[in-house]
Amino acid sequence: MFYSLGRSALYPLTHALYRPTIEGKENIPKEGGVIVASNHLSFIDSFAIPLASPRQVRFLAKDEYWTGKGVGGFLRKGFFTAVGMVPVDRHSPTAAQESLDTALELLRDGDAFGIYPEGTRSRDGRLYRGRTGVAWLALTAQVPVVPVGLIGTEDIQPVGARFPKLAKVTVRFGAPIGVEEYAGMPAGKARRLLTDRVMAAIAELSGQERVDAYNEVPVAEPGV
Repeated sequence: MFYSLGRSALYPLTHALYRPTIEGKENIPKEGGVIVASNHLSFIDSFAIPLASPRQVRFLAKDEYWTGKGVGGFLRKGFFTAVGMVPVDRHSPTAAQESLDTALELLRDGDAFGIYPEGTRSRDGRLYRGRTGVAWLALTAQVPVVPVGLIGTEDIQPVGARFPKLAKVTVRFGAPIGVEEYAGMPAGKARRLLTDRVMAAIAELSGQERVDAYNEVPVAEPGV
């Protein structure tokens, strides 16, 4: 209910303001578990993708968004719940595995789950090497991966900016990538090959320059 109400309010507003170009919506399966794997340029990405998708896409967000006090805390909690975010404790010593376990549960429940294989936002606009969690999820849950290329979201809310700006945005959903061909491979090899294939598809959709290195996670990464 919260998601339906939130989308009903936000969809017409954001589309009227930004007039985004959305391509490939038909590539999102209408039902069943699916991973939506995207490049990551801005805090706003986790809202741009669900608002462009024909079905709800769940993203993980730090649980501090659900623990605020007073009216502000109530409104923040309601907003993140309305857009389909799922709280996770990022300070837990096993946070990485707990996040994967939460995502796996969502996929097995038939949800669409959004993930950024780079692990954190690109500060220089280039596309970094993908971490294999996306492939672990796809191979474990036996679900397809839909690659996404975001263009222009970094101009809406650049790193460090407190308020969004008007900018042209493009959201491109690519063809689903299945996992069947990786059956029987050694697990580590399958995860690496599938992850690299996903990143190649994202690069084609986004047009970004690729970097054969992992993106460094800042000590204090703000936002989602």
